[in-house]
Amino acid sequence: MPKYLRIAVLLVLLCGAGRAVSQVTYLASFDKKKIHFGIQLGYTQSKFEDAYTLDDEVRESLQGTTSYYTPGFHLAIIAPDLRLGNYFNFRLIPGITLINRTFSYNWTEAYVNQHHGADAKRSVESVYGEMAFDFKFRAFRYRNFRPYLTSGGSYGFDFASMRNNKNNTDQSIVRLNTSDLRYTVGLGFDFYMRYVKFAIELKMSFGLLDLKIDDDDLYTRSVDFINTRTFMVGFTFEG
Repeated sequence: MPKYLRIAVLLVLLCGAGRAVSQVTYLASFDKKKIHFGIQLGYTQSKFEDAYTLDDEVRESLQGTTSYYTPGFHLAIIAPDLRLGNYFNFRLIPGITLINRTFSYNWTEAYVNQHHGADAKRSVESVYGEMAFDFKFRAFRYRNFRPYLTSGGSYGFDFASMRNNKNNTDQSIVRLNTSDLRYTVGLGFDFYMRYVKFAIELKMSFGLLDLKIDDDDLYTRSVDFINTRTFMVGFTFEG
């Protein structure tokens, strides 16, 4: 199990153990509200999903590409959370996400010998303004604890995109399209406290669009498509 996932599971277990045993029922009527609002902070891990190129010319120089999860940060508001029934909610979650994704290149020995300056890695930093939505499916409440599942989607616009660097004069840049669509799935745990409802949420998002912009260099031609996969541990405060 990845390190960040082990940490997330441990946080959930510790919080659950502390709150579920409480004999005092807090915010007993909170879930009966038609509309409420909140704020969400998140720690993310993102990487590229790609398909190794079928271009024979590139394959003569490159044995493959790899992308590993790298950390980022997420800040959003829940505006609003709309109650649809006893067990269903709909949430709009506009926010901003800062992520960094990296390509690692495995060049052939012959290519490295001829090009001593070949990059082993290239990073892409992005600042996404996002409009996300979730359907929240809640289980029964037990004292001050209630688990739930989420399913939804998001649109993101990358304000830090280098798409308009059309000539790609900086050869260390990997240009990506500015817009991205993703679908998301997750699970969370609500903890009812004296004044606010606190939640820990584990969410995975999967990019649906090909972000690749064709450039005539081996780094970009090494893959046939690029999209993003992101894991997030979110902390939500609702009132």
